[in-house]
Amino acid sequence: MPMLPSRHYVSDHTLFIRKLIEDKPDLRQQQIEGRQLWWDKTPEELARRRRMDKGRVAQPAYVYYQVD
Repeated sequence: MPMLPSRHYVSDHTLFIRKLIEDKPDLRQQQIEGRQLWWDKTPEELARRRRMDKGRVAQPAYVYYQVD
């Protein structure tokens, strides 16, 4: 029968994360702000992004060769 880990065992990773959170109490708020900046977008922002993407001009395969 395999041995089960001790109920009181705490991994190095868990200790590191706990210490990090203890040392930087504002870390959770920074994570929330970072997520809002990069990921959480309003429907208006997404619609504006789609309109901008529709207006893009396709870049030619070889940009240094001018086709006239």
